[in-house]
Amino acid sequence: MGTIVWVVVLVLLVAGVFYLVSQSNARKVRELDDAKAEARRWVERLGGQVMSLTGGNAASTQALADASERFTAAGSQMEQARTIPQARLVTQTAMEGLHYVRAAREAMGMDPGPALPEIAGQKQAGAVSEDRQVTVEGHAYAASPQSGSGTPYYYPGGMVAGRPVPRGWYSEPWWKPALVAGAWGVGTFLLMDAMFSGMHGIGDYGMADMGMGGDMGMGDMGDVGMGDLGDTGGFDFGDMGGGFDF
Repeated sequence: MGTIVWVVVLVLLVAGVFYLVSQSNARKVRELDDAKAEARRWVERLGGQVMSLTGGNAASTQALADASERFTAAGSQMEQARTIPQARLVTQTAMEGLHYVRAAREAMGMDPGPALPEIAGQKQAGAVSEDRQVTVEGHAYAASPQSGSGTPYYYPGGMVAGRPVPRGWYSEPWWKPALVAGAWGVGTFLLMDAMFSGMHGIGDYGMADMGMGGDMGMGDMGDVGMGDLGDTGGFDFGDMGGGFDF
C-alpha cells in the first residue's frame, strides 16, 4: 500500500511540473506573439508613411531617406525575430524611422502628426536648443534645432556607441562612422565639446569618462556621466542576447 501511495504522489508531482512548464512555455509564446504583433504594427505604420511622402527640400528628402533605411532594417529584423528582445528591437528601429518621418514633415511645413513615444536614450541625449557653428581641426560644422540649407541632416537623439547624440539638425552626419564602427574617434570628442559646450537642454558630457579629461558641463538635464549611460531607457539592449548586426 505504501508503495502505491508513493507512486501516486510521484505521478502527481511529475504531472504538476509538466503542467507548470507547459503553462510557462505557453505564456512565453503569447508574450512573443504580442511583442511581434506590436513590432509589426509600427513597421507597417512606418511603411505607410515612407511610401506616401515625397521630400520637398533637401532636409525632408534626407530625413525620408533615413526613414526608408530604418524601414528596410526593421523589415529584415522582423524576419529574424525569434525572441521578445529581438521583437522589441524591431519596434525600436521602426520608431526611429517614424521620428525621421516626423522631422521630414516639419521640414516641409506640414503637420507632424501625433507625438511619438520616446526612443531609447533620447531623453538622456537632450536636444539642440540653439544655432551653433564651430570649426574643429580646420573643418566647419553646424547644428540647429531647425532644418535649413546648411543643416539638412536630422538625428532624433539617442545613444551611439555608448555616447549621447542630441536631437537636432546638423550640417553633416558626423555620428554615422560611430554607428558603423561602434566606437568614437578623438576628433569627434573635440567636436562634441565645441558644438555643445554650454548649450541648454543637453545632457552632461563628462569628458573624464570619455578619457579626455576635463568637464564639458553642458546644461541642466541632470548628471548623465558618459560612463554611466549603460541603461538607455525603454529597452535594455545590453541584455538582448542574439541581437542583430547592422
